[in-house]
Amino acid sequence: MYQKIKLACYLAITCLVFSCTPSKDVVYFQDASQFETLVDDNTFTTKFKVDDLVSINVSTLDPEASAPFNLYAGSEEGGIRPEQVNYLVDKNGEIDFPVIGKIKIEGLSPSETRELLRDKLKDYLKDPIINIRIRNFTVTVLGAVNRPGTYPITGEQITIMEALGYAGDINIKGRRDNVLVIRDFDGTKVYNRINLNSKDALKSPVYYLTQNDVVYVEPNKSGKTQSSLDQRATIAISIISTLITSTVILLTRN
Repeated sequence: MYQKIKLACYLAITCLVFSCTPSKDVVYFQDASQFETLVDDNTFTTKFKVDDLVSINVSTLDPEASAPFNLYAGSEEGGIRPEQVNYLVDKNGEIDFPVIGKIKIEGLSPSETRELLRDKLKDYLKDPIINIRIRNFTVTVLGAVNRPGTYPITGEQITIMEALGYAGDINIKGRRDNVLVIRDFDGTKVYNRINLNSKDALKSPVYYLTQNDVVYVEPNKSGKTQSSLDQRATIAISIISTLITSTVILLTRN
């Protein structure tokens, strides 16, 4: 009897806590009309930053000719090919490329870097194929999401919606209309906010994320008050439990 009364009180308080979020606050792109066509005219391209790890592979029809432009760690033993070395973009925005030497790639996109290398290699190689990838492209999603964490990205682009998908979506206690994106430019933090309730989010400069962006979803009103409500609920349940226990003892004695 005592346990049932205690459980009923707890469930009542829990229902009160979770009934404070209007449904309109959790709907994405709610102002988009039926069959409306939204043209994505965002010209975003990933740019290299200081401390990026970049994989660059140069190949031609003559493997021996292109070999000096590819660095590998270790030696080939037992038929296992050594791992290719990644290039670190140093504090000056440069990488140290074989034969050519220092090349500044900070602020360049992979395609721009590819053209730069192709121009510098024209005296050494004929029609080189150059593959470039960022090896340490990660985004961090924190706050009121189901799986906060840091996620590695395999491609060159990711949208904020895809990042939230990795994190299991914003939970019921998160604000979708004021998501914060923290971006780093040469040690300077830039803060941008985006409203995911609106279709205009597609035009935001942070709809496409860059490497090492941090996405923070702040709690909504119910989320902010839940902590204090939980504390009050704990205190209330404790008081109720004490009263019930005291009542049971008195009734038993009588």
